[in-house]
Amino acid sequence: MQVEVHPRIAQRHPEITEADVLAAVENCLRARPRDTDPVQWAGVGVDGSARLVQFVAVELDGDPDRWLVFHSMPATDKMMREVGLR
Repeated sequence: MQVEVHPRIAQRHPEITEADVLAAVENCLRARPRDTDPVQWAGVGVDGSARLVQFVAVELDGDPDRWLVFHSMPATDKMMREVGLR
């Protein structure tokens, strides 16, 4: 699976690095699709520092092996509820 991380994430959340996002996707605890077009996947995973990190991603060009993460930050209660971890 190829995952790209939008550079805006580091600009808005300097405490979250590209490596943190990639680790969270790799170590995803739970994800679910949102009712959007194109379908967005919201998930929560664990980064390399054992922090819970949320992310939202879309498939690139309809290829299930290529993803763009366009949102990521420390996991919030709202996202934890959305993916069913609370």
